[in-house]
Amino acid sequence: MRIVDLLKREAVVLNADVSSKEEMLDLLVDLHDKAGNISDKAEFKKGILKRESEGATAIAEGICIPHSKNDAVQNPGIASITVPGGIDCDALDGEPSNLFFMIAAPATGADVHLEALARLSSILMDGSFREQLFAAKNVDEYLKAIDDKETEKYGEEDAKAAQEEAPAAAAAPAASGYRVLAVTACPTGIAHTYMAAEALEEKGKELGIPIKVETNGSGGAKNILTAEEIANCDGIIIAADKNVEMARFDGKPLIKTKVQDGIHKSQELIEKVVNGEAPIYHHTGEAAAEEGEGEGIGRQIYKHLMNGVSHMLPFVIGGGILIALAFLIDNPEPAANFGKNTPAAAILKTAGEYAFNFMLPILAGYIAMSIADRPGLMPGFVGGWMAAQGTSFASIIAQVSGAEVNPVSGGFIGALFAGFIAGYLVLGLKKITEKMPQSMDGLRPMLIYPVLGLALIMVVMFAVNPFFAWLNTLLANGLESLSKGNNIILLGAILGGMMSVDMGGPFNKAAYVFATGALAWQTDAGYMVMAAVMVGGMVPPIAIAISSWAFKSKFSDNDRANSPVNAIMGLCFISEAAIPYAAGDPLHVIPSCVIGSAVAGALSMLFKCTLMAPHGGVFVFAVVGNAVMYIVSLLVGSIVGAVLLGVLRKPVAK
Repeated sequence: MRIVDLLKREAVVLNADVSSKEEMLDLLVDLHDKAGNISDKAEFKKGILKRESEGATAIAEGICIPHSKNDAVQNPGIASITVPGGIDCDALDGEPSNLFFMIAAPATGADVHLEALARLSSILMDGSFREQLFAAKNVDEYLKAIDDKETEKYGEEDAKAAQEEAPAAAAAPAASGYRVLAVTACPTGIAHTYMAAEALEEKGKELGIPIKVETNGSGGAKNILTAEEIANCDGIIIAADKNVEMARFDGKPLIKTKVQDGIHKSQELIEKVVNGEAPIYHHTGEAAAEEGEGEGIGRQIYKHLMNGVSHMLPFVIGGGILIALAFLIDNPEPAANFGKNTPAAAILKTAGEYAFNFMLPILAGYIAMSIADRPGLMPGFVGGWMAAQGTSFASIIAQVSGAEVNPVSGGFIGALFAGFIAGYLVLGLKKITEKMPQSMDGLRPMLIYPVLGLALIMVVMFAVNPFFAWLNTLLANGLESLSKGNNIILLGAILGGMMSVDMGGPFNKAAYVFATGALAWQTDAGYMVMAAVMVGGMVPPIAIAISSWAFKSKFSDNDRANSPVNAIMGLCFISEAAIPYAAGDPLHVIPSCVIGSAVAGALSMLFKCTLMAPHGGVFVFAVVGNAVMYIVSLLVGSIVGAVLLGVLRKPVAK
């Protein structure tokens, strides 16, 4: 539909006498009412103000396009005014706005406002055209200038559309060519993201329904959906286990579900969309409100956690591999400085350690961002750093008084806590400040959220860090007591099993921190602890890979295709490679891996294998004491885990 078809003469005022944003909005709402576009002024204005609260609609170059898709709109339309003196509307370029178009779109039906927005934004960027609008002596000249410019820009496109619409073709596909659009995303962005995309695309071909799928993978978003495609499609499927950008889908029929459903229920999802069974999606602007109706608290927490984990993984993998390479090329003597005894090794290990230092802040920051959107990132990031440092009120006061202070890190558990608390604190600030005057909206993201968010997370983390430090110390002391006497094999089994309980989570990190601390003992017992922990952490990805090769009917084709990568990551001591499998089938994968890792850890202790390096996987086997039996321990543990997994799992439906 053309702009001039939506813009009636009675909805245009040139050289309007308004001096504030509120007066401008009131006048445009009145013009819509006068033109018969809306049935309820108050309800329509409420929608306009809600959209303004989510972000300024003033673009730049004096242009402002407020809009609302609203139940109060009975006829789609545009109202326009010019204000030569200009008024402040928080434009992106900081300049006053003087040319206004307010779009009113019905809550249901085609997305008229998206096409109108696109056309207006395009033609209004022409400076000479804007000058022509201001030079118009009356409304007729104003409308003619718009009509001429739109014909110049879109004449051929409009003519072609009119030809195509002439025959009665109610069932014809949307103009974009796609009836259904989809977005797929999994926490790691490696396997399930693309499996779901492939399943949806293949099922679309089978059903004869054109479909396009955007993948939010580890390398970023690919095959991105365009505004035109969104405007013209029948509906959208979001098959994701982490948050994706949702504002663009406002007003469209939309189904939001798990990434697994995209793989296993692709036909059901597509048919719901084309049969008109998908509910209309209304964007709220609040991340926590975008979870989808009927989603449980547990799943919400899982999605927030996985958002943090997916952003943390590159730091773990990149840093871990560089540290492993440092150990591979370094001179093992002196042992206390192993990894930095030569310049090349020191360079690699330093860079790897820098990446590891970001691990906890990134985890907490992106958990908080998943909960509260971008305002949650900074408080979460800083809260994660506070947890890592173990800073408390007492330690700061002691430091000020001149005492020597050695805070104990709150570790992985503290960072998880910081991420969730920061996210919900900022979400609370959003709710509290919703009632602020509209003129102060700009202060919320620029001043209120960062300052109060940081102050609140500071108070919370400085208060609770001693508890998390105590908890970490308690875990370490409990594990150390097992290393005395005849409990060394039991200790190996416990430490190895802990490495597989959550594959990079609190149990895994508690065992790893204990092992790295044991290196400071500079005894064979300490080196044996480190060896047991590393072999236990290597087992899960390797066991899954072996199981997928030996029990082919129990794994999908895509799972088997990914197994070589899984095996390689396991050999590099990257337990997190098993997370997608554990998340998809926890009742079978986790127990199998825990038992396999426990067997490997116990055997490593039994054979008195030692390891002075805190990381590295196969790259540091050269410095392992009793390396042959260490390899045997790894193989036996991996095979035990693989067999258990193969026996426990049911065949995969083809």
